Amino acid sequence: MQPHISRAPDADGLLAEQLLRLTRRLHRIQKHHLEPVGITPAQFRLLRTVAHWNEPPRMADLAARLEVVPRAVTTLVDALEESGDVRRVPDPSNRRVIRIELTDEGRATLRTLRGARRGAAEEILAPLTAEQREVLGGLLTTLVDGAPERGC
Repeated sequence: MQPHISRAPDADGLLAEQLLRLTRRLHRIQKHHLEPVGITPAQFRLLRTVAHWNEPPRMADLAARLEVVPRAVTTLVDALEESGDVRRVPDPSNRRVIRIELTDEGRATLRTLRGARRGAAEEILAPLTAEQREVLGGLLTTLVDGAPERGC
């Protein structure tokens, strides 16, 4: 008699694929909700990041926090500076260092964007009950804060 060989699908692989599909769907929905404001999800992320610093951050600090290359931050800052949401300011202690400061217009844009983000969240979470949302929140917290990341 031959040993039993499991033909069950790779459950962890399926979960990973579902998470990737959900991430792509969330990105599409968020992008749709942000388009009327004229901001991309990446620009929104940069604005939120700048707003959370106690003092205007350096471009290198933003790149590190966003986990992107410095050139990507430069492109985002260029677009946000053009729209009036941020401005480059010299560092008071080192003239060679440039910091990124949120403008009053940028703060107003953030308030608008938070509403758009809530709309996107409501759309994607609509099929879930309040209890399911609470469970999902706990599971996502465990996944995000759980095991340390390994290099790819």
